[in-house]
Order: sequence, then C-alpha cells, then structure tokens
Amino acid sequence: MTSERKVGSVTYRDVSGEYFEQRGLRRHAGAWMLWALGVAAVISGEFSGWNFGIGAGGFGGLLIATIFITIMYFGLCYSIAEMSPAMPHTGGAYSFARSAMGPWGGFITGLAENIEYVVAPATVAFFAGFYGQSVIETLFKVTIPQPVIWVLLYVIFVGLNIMGIEATMKFSIVICFLSLAVLVFFYVLAIPKFDASLLTNIPPEGNGTPFLPFGVGGIFKAIPYAIWFYLAIEELPLAAEESMDPKRDVPRATIWGLVTLVVAALGVLFLNPAVNGGAEVVGASGEPLLEGFRAVLGSETSAAILGLFALTGLIASFHTVIYAYGRNIYSLSRAGYFPSWMSKTHGTRKTPHVALLLGGLVGLGLAFWLGSQYDAETNTYTGTGQALLAMAVFGAVISYAMQMQSFITLRRKFPNIARPYRSPWGVGGAAIAGILALVSLVSLFLDAAYRPAVIGIAIWFGVGILYFAISGRKRLVLSPEEEFAMTKGEHGHPETEGYGTTHVADTE
Repeated sequence: MTSERKVGSVTYRDVSGEYFEQRGLRRHAGAWMLWALGVAAVISGEFSGWNFGIGAGGFGGLLIATIFITIMYFGLCYSIAEMSPAMPHTGGAYSFARSAMGPWGGFITGLAENIEYVVAPATVAFFAGFYGQSVIETLFKVTIPQPVIWVLLYVIFVGLNIMGIEATMKFSIVICFLSLAVLVFFYVLAIPKFDASLLTNIPPEGNGTPFLPFGVGGIFKAIPYAIWFYLAIEELPLAAEESMDPKRDVPRATIWGLVTLVVAALGVLFLNPAVNGGAEVVGASGEPLLEGFRAVLGSETSAAILGLFALTGLIASFHTVIYAYGRNIYSLSRAGYFPSWMSKTHGTRKTPHVALLLGGLVGLGLAFWLGSQYDAETNTYTGTGQALLAMAVFGAVISYAMQMQSFITLRRKFPNIARPYRSPWGVGGAAIAGILALVSLVSLFLDAAYRPAVIGIAIWFGVGILYFAISGRKRLVLSPEEEFAMTKGEHGHPETEGYGTTHVADTE
C-alpha cells in the first residue's frame, strides 16, 4: 500500500525504486553537444518568423525591440547559467521555481515552459511548410500540401528523438553547423548587394517616419518577433541529467550559444531586408531567407536549391525543441505534477518516448486546428504561423519572469548552496530581465489580429492550473527536484546520489 505525506497544500506519495528505474536517462552530452543543442533550438528564428516584426514595427521598431530583448536574454541566460549547475536536474525552469517558490511556483513555471516548447515546433512546422512547398514546386513542379509536410516532420523527428540521446545529439551538431553555414553563405552573398535605403521603404502611417513607420507603438508590437530570434536557448538546463558534466558544461554552452545567436540575428536583421524588395516585402514573407537568395542570385532555380539547404535551420529547431518538450513533460510527470505514466522511458534507449509522442500529438493537433484558416487563393497559412508564434512566446515570457524571480529568491533563500558559476549581472540583471519579460507579455495583447490566439492559450494555461489545484497537487513524488527543494539543497543531486533514495522528513 502506498504511503502518503502531506506538506502544506500538496501531498507526496512514496514510490519504490522500480518507479525511477522505469524513468531512467542516459548521460552522454558534452559541452559542444550542448552548445549545438542550444543554437539549433533557436536557429529557425533567423530563417523565418522574425521578419513579421518588420511588418509590425518597421525596421526601426524591430531593431529597437531586438536591442531590448537581447538585454533580456543576457539577463536570463546569465541567471539560468548560475541556477542550472547548482540544481542539475532535468526539470530546469520548474526545478528553479520549485526551490524558490514551492510546488505552486514550480508547477506554474513548468506549465508555462511546457506551452512554449509544445507550441514552438508547431510554429516551426508552419514556416517549414512555406519553404518546403516553394522549393519543391520550383525544383520538381510538384505541389505537396503543407499539412503533409507537418506530418512528415513530426513523424521523422519525434522518431529520431526516441532513438536515443546519442542520435539526438549527433544530429543536433550536424544540423547546427549546416544551418550556420547557410547563414554565413547568405551574408557573403548579400554584403556586396547591401542597399540601406531598402531597410526603410515601408510607407509611414500617421505620424510615423521611415525608420519607425508605425510610430513608437510599433516597437512594442515587434517585441514577440524579436523574441523569436532567441526563443528556446534557455532549454539547456533540461539536458542536465544527460550531460556528462552539467556543472561546467551547461553554463558554458548557454552563454556561448547566446553569443552565437546574437551575431546570427544581427546578420539577418540588417542584410535580409536590404537585398530584395526591402522591408516592405520581407516583413510579410513566410520565407524571408529564400527571398534573399532569389535577390542575390538572380536565379529562381539556384535560389530554390539554396532554399532547400535553408530548410536545415527550420529542421534544426524543430528537432531540438522536440527534445525540450520531451524532457519538460518527463520531469513534471516524474515528480507527479503531470500524470506519472507520461514519464516512463524506453527500456533500452532510455528516452522519454511517451512524453515525446504525447507532445507531438498535441502540437500537430494544434497545427491542424489553427490550419483551418487556410487561404485557397494564396495557398498560405501565414496568419496561423504568426498566431502560433504569439502563443509560444506567451508561455516563454511567463516562464522567464518566473525564473528571474526564482533567481532573486534563491540568492536570499539558499545563499550557501554550491554555485559553480555565478552570474556577472547578479540580482540586478535578473530584475531587468524579469521586467522586460513582463513588458513582452503585455505586448502580446497589442495586435488585435492575434489577440484571440493569445487569449486562447491563456485559457489553456488556466485550465492547467485548475488541474493542479483539483488533482495534480495530491499525487506528487519525491523526485530529485523535490528532494533538493525540501532539504534546502543538501540532497537531490542525481549525479552523485542516484535516484529513489528519500532523504526528506515528514515536514518541509
């Protein structure tokens, strides 16, 4: 008979050693693998999606928004680079918030991150559909419906993630370097054809200027798209229990990954709209980099061939964010916040196959549901892709704000835990990043076209919290994240203590 213990408003149930044996992971990743995982998770943001920020705020609006968002991500990444090696758990953001703010804070943060990582692959699939359909029609004169591309992507890359951590990491390295090579090749081709006047060719409205054609308000509307330049770099703490040396490698990979992405983002922001139809064309395109290749090469076929390579960037993020939602669902389920059957891992491959399949079904279902907005005349789903992007950003910025509050609280609440890395920006940097995250959350509601999607995902978020209030809080498990929090950092270190040994008294 399972024994239970009540701690505050939640209840823990004791589990046998078999429970954790059925939920085992395998350590494999080194620093370069983690760097590639982080960069690959984000790199699609440099291939598509970011450009809608030009349509929302003009080049100047997106540039200013990107500066502020870059500051936010440095504050965020420095903070998680400190928290992750101190709490090297697969739970990542949930783990930080659990120790800082208790079970409710942990669940809310983990749920917000879950929304981000489940919706983001669906968003990337939409953009991949644009690139893929255009390239295939040009090269092979065949039209493949975009939903077929979505299904193929999910089947192939959920399957690849299930194959094992070794396959996941090897593919991440290869696809990461290919994606960066495509971007560098574009930069080399575009620099000689750079035309600064094209950056500001959107006709101003009202009191707008060529630099800010939609006024100051356009800066705020561009914020979600500036976030798309970097969204998901913060996933690396989720790999802590599969890293060979998480205390050293996760901080390094996080910071160097962000630096890599800053350089990539600035390259496409300045060069992509300055070589073809300018900001006016790029700001509405579902395939901005392909538009750029068409302009610099002057050949539709050559551009399509390079567009085929440009798909690598979208595939890179699709593959690696699937990894992220799998570990997020796994960790929340292992601790009982989600139903425990979701966290079982494959017996030999040691991958959370149930979580990977479940997240894929939800993401694909969401894509098909929103895909009902198909426009037969233009053969596009553009509005759907932007709506999904806003939904992913909604979950992301809530988790960012919660993680920054966690950082500040942990500095005060757990001052003596081992911190192998310390943020050079400290509490002040975390506070600035948290404030910018909240500003970003508000900005999501400014665009009336996608406000219904944001409201819809907010309702989904509320339903998740209601589930925890009614059911989830009554069946928690003493996973490493929970043990760390309840013993104030003395226990809950899976890299040295393993799993399944309880060091927790009956009261927290």
